[in-house]
Amino acid sequence: MKTIDNDIKFGQLKKVYLLYGEERYLVKQYRDKLKKALADPDDTMNFSSFEGEDINVKEIIDLAETLPFFAERRVIFIENSKLFKKGGDELGEYLENLPETTYFVFVEEEIDKRSKLYKEATKQGNAVEFVTQTDETLMKWIGGRISKEGKNITQAAYRAFIAKTGTDMQNIEKELEKLICYCMDKEVIEPEDVEAITTEQISNKVFDMVDAIASHKQKQAMDLYYDLLALREAPMRILFLITRQFQTLLTVKVMTPQGFSNKDIAAKAGCPEWVVRKYQGQAKAFSLDQIKQAISDGVEYEEAVKTGHMNDQMAVELFIVQYSKGQE
Repeated sequence: MKTIDNDIKFGQLKKVYLLYGEERYLVKQYRDKLKKALADPDDTMNFSSFEGEDINVKEIIDLAETLPFFAERRVIFIENSKLFKKGGDELGEYLENLPETTYFVFVEEEIDKRSKLYKEATKQGNAVEFVTQTDETLMKWIGGRISKEGKNITQAAYRAFIAKTGTDMQNIEKELEKLICYCMDKEVIEPEDVEAITTEQISNKVFDMVDAIASHKQKQAMDLYYDLLALREAPMRILFLITRQFQTLLTVKVMTPQGFSNKDIAAKAGCPEWVVRKYQGQAKAFSLDQIKQAISDGVEYEEAVKTGHMNDQMAVELFIVQYSKGQE
C-alpha cells in the first residue's frame, strides 16, 4: 500500500497495477486513489473500464494501442475478469511491449501467481495484495475514526465491537457510522452501546456453530443452523463459511505446536491475534486428520449439491451431524 501511496505522492506512476486480496475495502480504496491519480474524472475519451469474465481481450489490446486524445495517457481499468486465473496469456504477452502512453489497473479477487499475466504485471508494474488487517492495525484505524469525532472507546467496547463486526473493514466502517451516531451525546463508547446498536455478523454464528460441533453439542449446532436459515442465509453460503473455519483451524492446528507466536498464526490465518486463542481451543477437539477430512467433506458436499445429487439444506445437516457426534 505504501508503494502506491508513494507513487501517487511523487508522481511516479507505474504502467501496470494489480490490486487483489480478501480485504475488499482497501482494494476499493486504492482502486479509487489510482483512478483519481491516473485519469481526469471528466475525460471519458481516454479512460475505459471493463468488468466481468466476458471481457474481449482483443478489443482491450486494440484500445490500448490507440493513442490518447489530447491527454498524457490512456487508462484502462479491468475488474473481476478472472484473467489471472485463466485466459490471460495473450494480454500477458501484450504487456511485454506496452505503449508508453497506456496504463492498466487490474482489480481481482483471486489470482494465480504462476500465470503469465501475473508475471508480466509484476514485471511491468506493481502487484499489491490486500490481506485481512492485524488486530493492532484495526485498533488504530477504528481509534482514529472515533477520535476524529471527538470520542473515545474503551478496550472492552472495542473487543465487543470487533467480536460482532468481524475484521472486514467495509463492514466495520458501516457499523462504526451507526455506533458513532448512536453515541452522539457521549464522549466515551462503552460495551453496552456496542451491544445496543451493532449487528452481529453471520460468521460469528458460524463460529459458535463450529464451537458446538467441537463440543459435540449436536442439538445446539443444529439450532444455530436453523437460526441462520430463518435469517434467509443460503445453505451453501453457510457450508462455505463452516469449511473456511475448518481451514483456519487447520492453520492453527499445524502452526501452534511448531512454536509460532499467536501474531504469526493470526497473520497466516487472516484473523485478529486475540481470536487465535479461541481457535486453538476449538482445534484441540479435532485431530489433524479430522480437520483435513472435514475440509474435504465440505468440498464434496458442495459438489454433490451442484451436480444435483444432494439437497443443499440436507448437505449442511449431514455435515453438522457427522462432526458433532458424541455426547449431547
